[in-house]
Amino acid sequence: MKLFLKTKDFSVSKENFELLFDTELEMLVTHPKPDDLASYYESQEYISHTDSKASLTDRLYQWIKRYSIKKKIQLIDNQSVNPEKLLDFGAGTGDFLAQSKSKGFKVSGIEPNEKARAYAAKKGVPLFKDSTEIQNEIFDVITLWHVLEHLPNLDSQVKELNSLLDLNGTLIVAVPNYKSFDAKHYGAHWAAYDVPRHLWHFSKTSIIRLFDKHNMEVVSIKPMIFDAFYVSLLSEKYKGNMLYLSNAFFVGLWSNFRAYFSKEYSSLIYIIKKKN
Repeated sequence: MKLFLKTKDFSVSKENFELLFDTELEMLVTHPKPDDLASYYESQEYISHTDSKASLTDRLYQWIKRYSIKKKIQLIDNQSVNPEKLLDFGAGTGDFLAQSKSKGFKVSGIEPNEKARAYAAKKGVPLFKDSTEIQNEIFDVITLWHVLEHLPNLDSQVKELNSLLDLNGTLIVAVPNYKSFDAKHYGAHWAAYDVPRHLWHFSKTSIIRLFDKHNMEVVSIKPMIFDAFYVSLLSEKYKGNMLYLSNAFFVGLWSNFRAYFSKEYSSLIYIIKKKN
């Protein structure tokens, strides 16, 4: 693999990392992968594991999250199957599953972070620490909302997802897209690289090839419009720009405009099915 870009962990450790290009899957790989990866999540700056509303960025994140949850549930309802059992990988503080449960889904979730599981439990959503705690279960829908990029053993975990999914079930995977305009615009400062927590960085080709190896196919791809604005906001802050709000708005807007034609949005949702 050859060097694609040098970047750093702007939010927690400030350490330097490289992104290497994998020609087989057309994706980027974070190098080196730390042995103590869990320690890079132990920070109040890692908002997915907290319900923080301390800063403007935190409050914006929580607002977007509430809106996005409604859209995610609607997306599941729009699938051709009649889903009942829902599994969410990387469930965080449990808001998505709590809302799904209120809509009648039988929900289960996996979240390695102990603090995040504690927040979820207070919302009436007990979570498993890992998938070994789920035995002999098959699910109608499995979701990974910005989680696949965190999983250390990619092939084995995609294989596991396949085994947990019903024959006619739906797998929904949302990941950042390093071929988006905002990724190219911000380069090493692009917040969605989020090294070393993000171990893999996907293109549409990456996802299609990865799941094809496991006899699964992408049947639909949908944009995540708000991600361009939120990622641009963080990226501007990483650059130390005092005008980060206005700059982020215009970059996010332009990124979505460009993506309307190229279909290379900041983040993409993949609807995946087992092959017949």
